Amino acid sequence: LMYDLTCLTQELHQRSFSINIETSGAYPLSGELDWICFSPKKFKAPLPEIYDRAHELKIIIYNKSDFRWAEQFAEKINPDCQLFLQPEWSVSEKVLPQIINYAKVNPRWRISLQSHKFMQIP
Repeated sequence: LMYDLTCLTQELHQRSFSINIETSGAYPLSGELDWICFSPKKFKAPLPEIYDRAHELKIIIYNKSDFRWAEQFAEKINPDCQLFLQPEWSVSEKVLPQIINYAKVNPRWRISLQSHKFMQIP
């Protein structure tokens, strides 16, 4: 989204493509987007417009404080947005059990995994 996606997404829609995008929300949304996964990053704040438009919120969990960080975004997101927690791969053995326990206690959160990494596919 560092570039205007309007022309590209219009052309893709004309060819019957569905357009799903993952963004940190740090740049303005552009184009005709069918599904928006909002995955905020700690080093650059998201723009306010993302909160109403996101279909999915994905928070990467690196340590315990990230659960509080996730809840801060969940409070701002639109009520229809799906909530996901995903382990940061380098610490997945440590944080995945924490994520599982958190999701059991907080069932509105679901677990997202990068299955290709578990299968050792680059």
